[in-house]
Amino acid sequence: MEIKRIGLDLAKYVFEVHAVDNDENVVLRKTLRREAVAQFFAELEPCVVGMEACCGSHYWARVMTDLGHEVRLISPQFVKPYVKSNKNDRNDAEAICEAVGRPSMRFVPPKSPEQLEIQAVHRIRQRVVANRTRLVNQVRGLLGEHGVVVPRDINRIRRTLSEIADGRSGGFGGLFVEMLCDIREELAELDARLAGYNQRIKSLYRSNEMCQRIGQIEGIGPITATALVAAVGDKSCFRNGRQFAAWLGLVPKQHSSGGKARLFGISKRGDRYLRTMLIHGARAVLGRSAGKTDTRSQWINRMRERRHPNVVAVALANKNARIVWSLLSNDQEYSRGHMV
Repeated sequence: MEIKRIGLDLAKYVFEVHAVDNDENVVLRKTLRREAVAQFFAELEPCVVGMEACCGSHYWARVMTDLGHEVRLISPQFVKPYVKSNKNDRNDAEAICEAVGRPSMRFVPPKSPEQLEIQAVHRIRQRVVANRTRLVNQVRGLLGEHGVVVPRDINRIRRTLSEIADGRSGGFGGLFVEMLCDIREELAELDARLAGYNQRIKSLYRSNEMCQRIGQIEGIGPITATALVAAVGDKSCFRNGRQFAAWLGLVPKQHSSGGKARLFGISKRGDRYLRTMLIHGARAVLGRSAGKTDTRSQWINRMRERRHPNVVAVALANKNARIVWSLLSNDQEYSRGHMV
């Protein structure tokens, strides 16, 4: 049995295998339990193994690579058009096998354990930030029911809770004050946890030469730099900076036909977290570009004269993404004021 390509449908416990030979004939359909997957592929001759980029795919990509196979991870949205009839695990495996064999298909770069660790820090930090935001919004709503309106500023919330807990702001019942004291302690705990994750990110940034190279770009700090390094597994997957910016969803969405180009807002594809970090960093640069005479600031100021600040921020985020790809692909240092 000569196997050319395998489509592997991943799951928690039950995996489906669909294999074809050099003539694209189906030679194997098999259901495997989780504990038997590694042994099954260890007994096969090296071949192409396709999997959807989902939970656990990077782990199995490392396992299959160590066994000598060529692993190709594919986005689930590119597999769906190849699913025949109804959706089930066996049809999914067949669709993966078919999609992976397409010559123009785009694949997801596998991530190393170090990249997954950095990504885990960001994901947990993102959850802590979301929990703190929910808590602050709840406090603002509770205080609003008692006629106390607090601006959307977390420092003002801290100050107001301190005044109530210390008895400097009266007019509240004893039970309500006790609950606000509990919320104050919970907020302090979330602040401490967030500070801890920020410190971890700074340590990762200082220990990674690639992160430090990216962090020299105006508008990109330790958080954005480490998130980009964690997300971009293999920079060779992008032929140019525009592909990288398109992967981040920072290029216009297009719906053209009949030779007439129709462009809309940005496509918002890819990782929302990365795109948000790049745009927020670009907004920070916009606020400090006035009066500067370097080439980059002059370009920003000319853009601001004719376009909305939000449009300029997205354009600058797009430019930063292209610069990041250039630095990573060519192993160069960033030159401030140089336009790419």
